Amino acid sequence: MPRIHAVASLGAAVALSLFAVPSWAADDPVVATVGSTKIHLSEVTQTQQQLPDPYRTYPLQMLYPDLLDMVIDRHIAAVEARKQGLDKDPEIKETMARIEDQVLQRALLERQVDKALSDEVLKARYDKMVAETPPSDLVHARHILVESEAEAKSIIEDLNKGTDFAKLAEEHSTGPSKSKGGDLGYFAQGEMVPEFANAAFALKPGEYTKTPVQTQFGWHVIKVEDRKAAEAPSFEEARQDLKTEATREVGTAYIKELRAAAKVERFNMDGTPFTPPAPAPVTPAPAK
Repeated sequence: MPRIHAVASLGAAVALSLFAVPSWAADDPVVATVGSTKIHLSEVTQTQQQLPDPYRTYPLQMLYPDLLDMVIDRHIAAVEARKQGLDKDPEIKETMARIEDQVLQRALLERQVDKALSDEVLKARYDKMVAETPPSDLVHARHILVESEAEAKSIIEDLNKGTDFAKLAEEHSTGPSKSKGGDLGYFAQGEMVPEFANAAFALKPGEYTKTPVQTQFGWHVIKVEDRKAAEAPSFEEARQDLKTEATREVGTAYIKELRAAAKVERFNMDGTPFTPPAPAPVTPAPAK
C-alpha cells in the first residue's frame, strides 16, 4: 500500500488548496470527529482529488487511512491556530479574504456554467462541430527505419524483387515497431512529421515508396496497407472536450458582463492615475 505521508509536500499542497467546497449530503457519513467538529467522507474524497498524480487515480480504500489522518491533522492544526489567535492576525485575515474571493468566484462561475450548459446546448455544439469538420482519411501503414539512404535503397530493391515488407522490417528496421513488422496502425496526417505523412498519404493501399523518405529520425521506406475515412467521435466521447471549451466561453462572457456593470478604477504601480500603454505603431504593408 502506498504511504502518502512519505511525501512531505502532499499535506502542504492539500492544506493550501483553495477550491475545496464541501457539500454535505444525507449519504455522506461522518468518518471522524475533532472535538465538536464532524469530518465527513466527502472531505476525505475531496482531499484525494487535491493530491498530485498518481494518487488521484488510486482506489480510495488504498489511501483512506492516510487521507483521513491528513484531514484530521488539518482540523487539529486549525483549532490550535485559532486558540493562538492566528485567525485575528491582519496578514492572515487578508490572505483568507483573498482565498474566500477565489472560492466565491469559482462557485459563481460553476453555477453560471451549470445553468447555461444543458445537454441540449452541448448536443447542438456537437452537431455544429461535426458539420463543420471536413472529412479526413486515416492511413494504415508500415515502415522500415534505417540510418542511411543507401540501406533504404537496398531495402527497396529487395521489395522490388518480391521480398515481404514485414520480414524486411523485422530484420532491418531500427524503429520501435520493428517487432510488429513495422506496423504503425492507422493514423491521421497531422499525427506524423510532415515528410513522413506526405509520403504515406500519397500512396494507395499495397504501394510502397520507390525512393527513401528522410525525416529527423532517419531514412524510411513506407508501405500503405489500407485507407479509410476517419469517423467523428461520438457525442459521449466528445462531451468533456465540448464542455471544457464551452465553460471557458461562458465564464469569459459572464465575467465580461459583470465587469461592464462594475465601477472599476485603475492606477499605476506607484498609485498615480492609470495611463494606458500607447498603441503599437502600425507598419504599412510593402507595395506589391
